[in-house]
Amino acid sequence: MAKMVSPDAISTILANPSPDSSSDLPEIIVQVVDLKPTGNRYMFSANDGKMKIKGILQSSLSSEVISGSIQNLGLIRVIDYTLNDIPTKNEKYLIVTKCEAVSPALEVEYKAEVKSEDTGIVLKPRQEETGIVLKPKQEYQTKSAAQIVHEQSGNMAPTARMAMTRRIQPLVSLNPYQGNWTIKVRVTSKGNMRTYKNARGEGCVFNVELTDEDGTQIQATMFNEAAKKFFDKFELGKVYYISKGTLRVANKQFKTVQNDYEMTLNENSQVEEASNEEAFIPEIKFNFVPIDELGPYVNGRELVDVIGVVQSVSPTMSIRRKSNNETVPKRDITIADETKKTVVVSLWNDLATHVGQELLDMADKSPVVAIKSLKVGDFQGLSLSALSKSNIVVNPDLPEAKKLRSWYDSEGKETSLASIGSGMSPSTKSGARSMYTDRVSLLHITSNLSLGEEKPVFFSLKAYISFIKPDQTMWYRACKTCNKKVTEAFGSGYWCEGCQKNDAECSLRYIMALRVSDASGEAWLSTFNDQAEKILGCSADELDKLKSEEGETAYQMKLKEATWVPHLFRVSVAQQEYNNEKRQRITVRAIAPVDYEAESKYLLEEMSKMNIAI
Repeated sequence: MAKMVSPDAISTILANPSPDSSSDLPEIIVQVVDLKPTGNRYMFSANDGKMKIKGILQSSLSSEVISGSIQNLGLIRVIDYTLNDIPTKNEKYLIVTKCEAVSPALEVEYKAEVKSEDTGIVLKPRQEETGIVLKPKQEYQTKSAAQIVHEQSGNMAPTARMAMTRRIQPLVSLNPYQGNWTIKVRVTSKGNMRTYKNARGEGCVFNVELTDEDGTQIQATMFNEAAKKFFDKFELGKVYYISKGTLRVANKQFKTVQNDYEMTLNENSQVEEASNEEAFIPEIKFNFVPIDELGPYVNGRELVDVIGVVQSVSPTMSIRRKSNNETVPKRDITIADETKKTVVVSLWNDLATHVGQELLDMADKSPVVAIKSLKVGDFQGLSLSALSKSNIVVNPDLPEAKKLRSWYDSEGKETSLASIGSGMSPSTKSGARSMYTDRVSLLHITSNLSLGEEKPVFFSLKAYISFIKPDQTMWYRACKTCNKKVTEAFGSGYWCEGCQKNDAECSLRYIMALRVSDASGEAWLSTFNDQAEKILGCSADELDKLKSEEGETAYQMKLKEATWVPHLFRVSVAQQEYNNEKRQRITVRAIAPVDYEAESKYLLEEMSKMNIAI
């Protein structure tokens, strides 16, 4: 008997939105219409001649479309699927996870026979309009999913049997309104176990980022007993089957992946490693931001991915946290890219001691590094900081890495590179965007004594340096390795508590207070080494040499030369306690000379907001 589009195929799908593999459903053959690409998948409408439903072919089936097996107006046999509700659109989508082509493209869209209720006459479309009669495959034998599972799963390992007996659903098909589901995903990011304390008590929490074969990501969070149960179970890079979790709408303020939903796993959730199967799940996916386009992300919540050639790697430093007084290892690396800009990336904890040490050992070879999930801050104008969830891949096998290596070897290593944190401008494509955001007057800060009570707040200023006190303590003796303060060692040399070593020499680093003024008033600012060097135009060692060799007059003239020069400042405002009295501390975080063209544009924009005729 000739085969046709399955009668009432869409009704069968609607009646069985999420069938188990053991469900003995009738054969489902539909016509593919309106086939079009969307990302790495294809959308279409499934047509049975009476009804249509929108559908998506899973990305693993894209090759069937590209090869011409699945065609627009052709027929497919749907073997495995999920019907997904889209509550916001009041629509249903057919997610086809497994199918096979039955027929190439027909000449027209198929329309089924319609029987008139009044006359009983069967109305048939003309043969030349349909062309839907198909020859069945000669050796094809229909088997239910249950038969296939029974025949193939007998000698399989438990994980393999789980894969056969449970329908694997793509992450894109999940939503909070579904019941049972099973996903197959790779762990592409794993956070540290964290503790918390709130009104309901104390607990622990950690999260992972999961990626399926389509490249879709979702964040999964586990609390307390579930966190303890699954923390050691989840290993970065491994593939797992997961079921019995719950979904909810993601909190946009904290989400770290592009997904409208986030997942929660409890102690009853099931997690099983897919150990003896082909690991087809994609590796870490990057969305690189060029170094000269990092400006808009300064102090924002959005994390960035970068790729660059390593220029330098610092030794490990020990940093003491103010929150809990713990000492954590830190290491800074400087990277550059084709924009001819460099940026400092701070690595912490294991990243500093393990990957950081690996980079230090091979620094002379200028390796390429790809880093995922970095926080963009305004320290030294602009800098990057790794988080517990950050990932670093050394010399990755990526097109971007090969292109970057080719550029660096051919011209980059001989090119003059500039730090993204210096020479800042208001362009949103530069690292200095923060100099023109939150612009305030000095009076705004000094008249609001409550600023920075809970945590530091940041502002931008345009002001003149009006006075640098010559008799202040201008510098301190610092370790040449970690820049921490050193003390004179017994006998000779200098002892560094951070590095736990004695060095014959040390360096001087600025710690300077200066008074600045604008049209609204004046204020005292604290500056550190990098900003002070830009203001004075020399290092602390050079200024000390000038003072000792040429005398106090030359020293004071050098300080006076730096006054009444306008600068753009990025400052933090915090509260500090002195003699049981709270005081405002304004600290310079970045400094840049005034670009008068950019400043004029900024002022014109501000005037236009005030509806002033120009």
